[in-house]
Amino acid sequence: MAIRIEHPLDQEADSVWAVVGDPARIDWVPGVERCDLQDDVRRFKMTGAGELAERIVSRDAERRRLEYSVIESTPPLQAHRAAIEVVPRDEGCVLIWETEVRPEAVEPFIRRSMEGALAQLEAVLGSR
Repeated sequence: MAIRIEHPLDQEADSVWAVVGDPARIDWVPGVERCDLQDDVRRFKMTGAGELAERIVSRDAERRRLEYSVIESTPPLQAHRAAIEVVPRDEGCVLIWETEVRPEAVEPFIRRSMEGALAQLEAVLGSR
């Protein structure tokens, strides 16, 4: 995949999964004004980025893995597929987030967005 981030966290894997594994939960994603989830499609209104829609491709609670793909965006992406997996460790866990996106020119923007979401996730988890 084009972007891969392995982000260690002090929290237990199940606590992290309770946040990132819930497709309707968006408090850990910066800039989301609203999120509507219907069946396997979630639609976002994002500050400064307009609206986009993602299809939840799979959600495996046992593996703590969520895969999704952007199906509508402005401007349109040629392709987008991502996966988030929470892997337990002896102490805490690691969140592995992989994203493949085309055109490649948007990769830096996507990476910054992912890094911002991870920072906000830490804040959300710290307030639990």
